[in-house]
Amino acid sequence: MKTKAFITLSLVCCFMICLAATIADLSGKWTGTVRTPDGNDLQLNYVFKIDGNQLTGTGQGDGEPSPISEGKVDGDVITFKVTSHEGEVFPHTGKYYAQGDSIGMDIEVNGAKFHSTLKRVTDK
Repeated sequence: MKTKAFITLSLVCCFMICLAATIADLSGKWTGTVRTPDGNDLQLNYVFKIDGNQLTGTGQGDGEPSPISEGKVDGDVITFKVTSHEGEVFPHTGKYYAQGDSIGMDIEVNGAKFHSTLKRVTDK
């Protein structure tokens, strides 16, 4: 009985370590593009900071970077809001893909959803 409990506890610990490593991998700079309704591509830039399951940082489309609010990490799913300097709120929902080191991001703008694939920015 003690062996089964030990094995179960060991597996849970391994899972938590892997989850923590995945969450830690999100910290840093990410970039992507989104196609606007007029057919142009808009460059997106994010800086993510992870503390436990809390996500903070900044998001930037056109204009200056804006703070991220209500950011959460739940496994490989992230959710947060970016409020523009004009007061517009843009909810974001993303899924982290560790194999490709990318994030599939859906951004809500005035009731419409736009998709972008973010890639990590590596400083060289």
